Amino acid sequence: MADSMDEDMSEEPVPLRQDLTCPVCQGIYQDPVLLPCSHSFCRVCLQRSLEIKKRCPVCRGEFEEGQEIANRALRDACETFLKHSSWRPNYKPASEDICNIHLKPLELYCEKDEEPVCVDCVSLHNTHRLWSLREGAPICKKELGFKVQIFEKKMELYKKTTQKLNKAVEHITHQAGQAEKQIKAEFEKLRQELVKEEAIRLQALGSEEDEKIAALRELNEKTKRDIVALKDIIDSLKKEMGNEDLPLLRNFKTLKKKAQWTGEDPCLREDSLLNMDKHVGALSFKIWKSLQAHVKYNPVVLNPNTASPWFSLNEDLTSVKESKERLTVPDNLGRFDSCLFVLGAEGYTSGKHRWDIIVGDNPKWVVGVCKESVARKKKFTISTKRGVWSIGLSKGVYTALTPERTELQVQQRPERIRIKLNIDKGEVSFWDGGTAKHLVTLEHKFDEKMFPFFGPGLHDSPMILAPGKIAVHTS
Repeated sequence: MADSMDEDMSEEPVPLRQDLTCPVCQGIYQDPVLLPCSHSFCRVCLQRSLEIKKRCPVCRGEFEEGQEIANRALRDACETFLKHSSWRPNYKPASEDICNIHLKPLELYCEKDEEPVCVDCVSLHNTHRLWSLREGAPICKKELGFKVQIFEKKMELYKKTTQKLNKAVEHITHQAGQAEKQIKAEFEKLRQELVKEEAIRLQALGSEEDEKIAALRELNEKTKRDIVALKDIIDSLKKEMGNEDLPLLRNFKTLKKKAQWTGEDPCLREDSLLNMDKHVGALSFKIWKSLQAHVKYNPVVLNPNTASPWFSLNEDLTSVKESKERLTVPDNLGRFDSCLFVLGAEGYTSGKHRWDIIVGDNPKWVVGVCKESVARKKKFTISTKRGVWSIGLSKGVYTALTPERTELQVQQRPERIRIKLNIDKGEVSFWDGGTAKHLVTLEHKFDEKMFPFFGPGLHDSPMILAPGKIAVHTS
């Protein structure tokens, strides 16, 4: 039987079988697909080759995934061949150590294509540099070693970042606790003032109630007395009217004089009732207005998340001074690290804005406005070219910090600096807040958000943001 099978196989058309053989798996095509370069492969074999590179396994021509099309004619020919032939494919599991195209051992390494090849693949890589496997492995290991070093450094950076993030979480928890304490204290203070205001208003209401009721009761008692008097008059007149005609007529003049009533008729005067509008009219507004004396308003407050670690801010963020030691705060992107600055909490893109800074007798300071994009993590010279429009005091000289450093003529030392920012007009002006004397105006077309800018220097005495005036406008 074996001899007869060998005889049948010897009669098979070998050239035809070779034409129907996949160059990758060396078996009859199964579900063949055709590439733009006109080479055909089993669909599975092509997919396996695509895992390495999107190139034709025979001619190495590049193609896009999805350009392969089903080769129906070749598929039908293969099915017919298998149906009428005694030959059956003898599939061998593909080995990772042999070439998928030539089925020969992988003994060389192509540096350009970054893959091992066999000796028959040399013609397909004739312009590439080929190495033996022993020479190629160190090349790959060296490159991977560089990658390892990069990832190790990145891993160390990530570890440090996790430490910073953990510290940031602790800092946020501290901030939240501090803010909660301040919020509760502020509300408690306002609650106490509300309780006082409530007591005052209830006392005023009670006093007026007692006064009006007492007045009405007095009027009521007087009216009762008048009723008695009127009854006496009425009874007297009725008695006289019962006399004979002559005595009545003799006493008529006297009776008429006695029958006079000069008392005022009782009535509820206009002010007899409670003045309700005084007590409850627009009550919430009146309460709010009365609380103004206990409320402080600052047009600008400081942003602690921008403050240099060498600065200490007060609880309500309205003053800043030197910290005796570097504070442990997160190194967030918005914080000044190399420079001793801090920004206001709110930025402006339009409108007019004004605030006063109490600089006192500090020998060195800088105040002004800056762009949101001002450098935070490196030292820089303060100038309009660096996105800062400011004036400063140093070594007894007041200067507008422009590139040419304009000296300001100041007759007396200002303890308060006033800044007026007009975004729409493109002006920021500086004034002596005590004398209202103009110092200098800097002009620029502000094209991004502007923030109040403070450089208090390292001093024991703080730089203070002066409170603004509160005015109630109604219409």
